[in-house]
Amino acid sequence: MNDDTETPGWVVGMSMPEPSVDDNTADKDRLLGCLSRSLGTDKEMMALDLELVRQLPRILRNSNFDIRVSYFKARGTCFLTSIVDSSSDCRALGIAIDLGTTKYVLRIVDLQTKDTLFESSFDNPQTEVGQDILTRIHKSDQSKSNLDYLHNLLIRDLNENIHSMSDSIGLSTQNVTNVSLAGNTAMTHFFLNFEPYWMIREPYIPVANEIDLLKAGDLGLQLSPQARVFCFPNTGSYFGGDLFSGIVYSGMHKREEISILVDVGTNAEVVLGNKDWMIACAGAAGPALEGGASDIGMQAAPGVIDSLNIDPENLAFDLHTIEDLPPVGICGSAMIDLTAQLFKAGLLDFRGKFVPAKQPDTFREIEDIIYLILVPAEKSATGEELLIGQPEIDSLIRSKAAMFTILETLVGSVGVTFQDISVFYVGGTFGNYIDPKSAITIGMLPDIPLDCYTSLGNSSLEGATMSLQYPEVVQEVFEVKDKITYLELNVNQEFMNAFSAAKFLPHTDKSRFPSIYLCFVTHNLSLLH
Repeated sequence: MNDDTETPGWVVGMSMPEPSVDDNTADKDRLLGCLSRSLGTDKEMMALDLELVRQLPRILRNSNFDIRVSYFKARGTCFLTSIVDSSSDCRALGIAIDLGTTKYVLRIVDLQTKDTLFESSFDNPQTEVGQDILTRIHKSDQSKSNLDYLHNLLIRDLNENIHSMSDSIGLSTQNVTNVSLAGNTAMTHFFLNFEPYWMIREPYIPVANEIDLLKAGDLGLQLSPQARVFCFPNTGSYFGGDLFSGIVYSGMHKREEISILVDVGTNAEVVLGNKDWMIACAGAAGPALEGGASDIGMQAAPGVIDSLNIDPENLAFDLHTIEDLPPVGICGSAMIDLTAQLFKAGLLDFRGKFVPAKQPDTFREIEDIIYLILVPAEKSATGEELLIGQPEIDSLIRSKAAMFTILETLVGSVGVTFQDISVFYVGGTFGNYIDPKSAITIGMLPDIPLDCYTSLGNSSLEGATMSLQYPEVVQEVFEVKDKITYLELNVNQEFMNAFSAAKFLPHTDKSRFPSIYLCFVTHNLSLLH
């Protein structure tokens, strides 16, 4: 993570030699020649839009050839995105976009100072078509007009919110010259209006893994006429630009030691390696890790249970909700806490089955299904009991088994162990809220020292921001992409065998979770048999 504010950014100041009888170089050639020398870039790899060429004589002479230029460069091609008088107070702005399936985040960055000027998150408008990405893809399959509708929904919402944010800081969207976007492969396809049909069908082929810098206006974004958009690349259908963004933000691609990065949503995306090699994979973790498999599962919001504990002596539940409001539901991180706490308290056995006999008043049977009474009616915001059923616990255990098996398969594929990992990065919303101790207890994350775990927060947004602050980051993204090896889990029989063994708490193999089994030697020993 680069914090050197002296590192040159995407804005360059130049005092150019003025033309004369002895030097009658054309304005465009004079500009590109000076800039190529300043940047150390081949002049032939620089591009200047026709609109900007038309303005060039006036800009150069009004500024006495003392100018400030912003540019954007990827894979060698350098686009000039604005040219102004060096004394002008006109600021060149960048927009970093973390394009999530449920929400997206926008951050406005001053390209010269590298400062963040404004940031806000918004609901993804495509949720009106479907909360999950598969529903949207199937909808887009039905007709080109449906695909256009999903694309236009997104672009219209981005335009409205970029305008609103710019207005709030007294700047114009016409100052926005550089845009950097990181999202999963499917969301990037919708942003680019690419047909995602073949992404979800064997052999799972995206339209493109990498795209050139795009003109913002060609996508419908209402920014500077010369604004360019950089989309982080993907590797296949399930390893998206948000992971590449997270990699460069973490710095794991520069480390001597082996580290691992995991980002969990409906899919679990994982990358392992160091500065010399990297290997990645992705697999379906299921909605349970985000609370989506529970009837009372919700995204993080006021009143949602986000953590909990169970007193080991009296088995009383201590719940915490966002903004300390009466509970309305439970989020994914709290579902992991709940499962871990129930297991430690002896209210779940090693198969993940409820043990009602230990606390009969805490459970209820409805139509042959056992339910845990998480919140009684009189204490809930809804006036009704908040219940967790055995099928919901079963779903979470399948998801945690998939998560652990993805990690185990990836690590084993290169002949290392979890103990060889120096840092375990956890990205995204999942990384912000998850308690690694709870995740280890249920066998979702490996049993390594807790100080190895590092939450990256919104690593997708942070990596996108870095690409607007430090030009070398864009080059690093492509260097990572070129050296990364992708492991396909869909055809891995070893994965399926290991998955079956992981569908227990914490695992069928006690040696994989020594700290957890040691904890149970004197407590709840009968639950492990």
